[in-house]
Amino acid sequence: MTPIEIAAAAVALALAVSAGLVAHELAHAAVLRAAGVAYRIDWFPGDDTGVLGAGLRGRWAAVRPRATGETPAWVLRCSAMMPLALAVPLALVPLGVVADPFATDGLVRFAAVGWMACALPSPQDFSVLWYADTAVAAAADDASSYDASTDEPSAT
Repeated sequence: MTPIEIAAAAVALALAVSAGLVAHELAHAAVLRAAGVAYRIDWFPGDDTGVLGAGLRGRWAAVRPRATGETPAWVLRCSAMMPLALAVPLALVPLGVVADPFATDGLVRFAAVGWMACALPSPQDFSVLWYADTAVAAAADDASSYDASTDEPSAT
């Protein structure tokens, strides 16, 4: 590969990861919305580092569900694993439905690697998967000390 091709591959990888990170978080939000669970999307979370610092650390967005005591744990579990759906296009390659991105010499293979990296659930996602019951119970306990109008714990 020439230096220009290497630079183009790096740009394709970075763009795919950027789009994939946002799609990863929106996949969580899609399940929560379909199940009727309130949530908040924080764009570039991390007040201490600002937008640039959050973006460089890969914290482009974060979905924060507002589970209640009535929220089924399976909804949180399903939401946590939903980014795996980003891998569906690659799963269709053996069926011949989509072309194999790794069979070409172009930049598509680098973009596919970046996209597939975002399809992996994060450690935080696995934590929600295994401890969703605890999160629902904690939400039920916190419901009495939460002021929904300000999105902050109440002073009482």
